[in-house]
Amino acid sequence: MTITPKRAALESEALAQSDPSGQITDVLGLPDHLRDAVWKAESADVASWDSPGGLIVAGMGGSAIGGRIARAILGDQASRPITAVREYGLPSWTTQDATVLCLSYSGETEETLACFEAAGVLGARRIVATTGGRLALAARAEGVPVLPMAGGLQPRHAVAYSTVAALHAAALCGCGPGLTTEIDVAAEHLEQLAADWGPGAPEDSDAKALAAALHGTVPVIAGAGLTAALAYRWKSQINENAKQPAFASELPELNHNEIVGWSSAARFAPFSAVFLDDSDDTPRIEQRIAVTREIIGENAAGTHVVATRGQTAVERAFSLVLLGDLVSLYLAALNGEDPKPIEPIEELKRRLS
Repeated sequence: MTITPKRAALESEALAQSDPSGQITDVLGLPDHLRDAVWKAESADVASWDSPGGLIVAGMGGSAIGGRIARAILGDQASRPITAVREYGLPSWTTQDATVLCLSYSGETEETLACFEAAGVLGARRIVATTGGRLALAARAEGVPVLPMAGGLQPRHAVAYSTVAALHAAALCGCGPGLTTEIDVAAEHLEQLAADWGPGAPEDSDAKALAAALHGTVPVIAGAGLTAALAYRWKSQINENAKQPAFASELPELNHNEIVGWSSAARFAPFSAVFLDDSDDTPRIEQRIAVTREIIGENAAGTHVVATRGQTAVERAFSLVLLGDLVSLYLAALNGEDPKPIEPIEELKRRLS
């Protein structure tokens, strides 16, 4: 059998060499992260309260995505508005009746620190999730409860902690039900998926095969409903881990604009389309995925449909979190990139400091 360069790059030993800091260990640790996140949140022993104004989740980057995934998981189980904020300020309509969850893995994110201060000025109820930093110091100084996170991770690999923190905050302030049982079941499910898709899996396993198909192209990830937030997760993980452009879109909106751009996509770059499909999508979304693939297929480097796995929304969401993270690491190996460094982000921070 001929050993192709792609196949060689995705074999276990080669993957280990391309990932010297062992980022894949943190990705495969997702089941344990979920369990630990629940334990940490519950151990904080924060008393519940009523928040008629809903929940605002303030965060950036790898911390922010937890709020978006939590909102998607809750879906129509959310009894009050849950809003994700990724900027320096809170929405103009924020009142004392709202709860503001400030999520920053490092505790040093300047946008999140600004939101923490703004919420305090407004008199809104605050809760924090972090590993420390100035955010933890400020919270403890002002008597704001802190949900701890495990240290030693890249913020983007703390997705279980940020998502569970947002789900826990939603339950505490009356915006949604507690989902501890569902999270435990999802963690068990993920252990099997990690075995199926991990570095020891064959080259035709879902994660390796998709990474090989996407290699050398610009992926555009599309989702709908539950998977819209996951499409953004895939995009950002490919950006940071694989060090390459990738973009996220949302159905049905992309059918009203972006679909036209695909008519000449091949003239600009090899673009690939990945549609994240959920079993709970409406039949019309299923139809849109099928028809959109037909229309753009001639001008795309490839089109792919990736389905969620599992029964509950927690299971299905985290099945795609795990798959997307692994695809991004396998793309990093194919690109000859170390997935850990994020030098452009660090350079930007240095210039702004």
